[in-house]
Amino acid sequence: MTARPIVLAPDPVLKTKAKPVPQVDDRVRALMQDMLDSMYEHQGVGLAANQIGVLDRVLVMDVAPKDTPPQPMKMANPEIVAKSDETAVNQEGCLSIPDHYADVERPARVTVRYLDENNEQKTLEADGWLAVCVQHEIDHLDGVLFVDHLSALKRNMILRKMTKLKRNQD
Repeated sequence: MTARPIVLAPDPVLKTKAKPVPQVDDRVRALMQDMLDSMYEHQGVGLAANQIGVLDRVLVMDVAPKDTPPQPMKMANPEIVAKSDETAVNQEGCLSIPDHYADVERPARVTVRYLDENNEQKTLEADGWLAVCVQHEIDHLDGVLFVDHLSALKRNMILRKMTKLKRNQD
């Protein structure tokens, strides 16, 4: 398949809510593979479809440790159906906001329902880094960036830097 360019903030596609896919067919499976190729090429651990400019409700992740074989996960129409009251703070970054990191507080555990690459409904119980990653990517599909969880001052500072970076690239 093909690695695609990553859309950088503050592109409006990143703030647009993705639409559910009717089913996981060959087109969606090809998209999932392109997304994995893109994520691996850019050394990411997760990628939402809108990060490559596609407004389908699809995400991919691989949170396997660096010294182990890849363990890719592919999800269509993911939704959080339960979350813990307990929260955890973790440092997050994003391929669409390169070189910027911040502490984000999220539920420590979540339950996610989704369609896998075979169009079968699955449920994922996630905690730790997997819970952080899946929440981060589902946020993307809802048009929410990790910086939206920060104070207005920190968010605006990062987004101003991204606007300047994007202007210099054009």
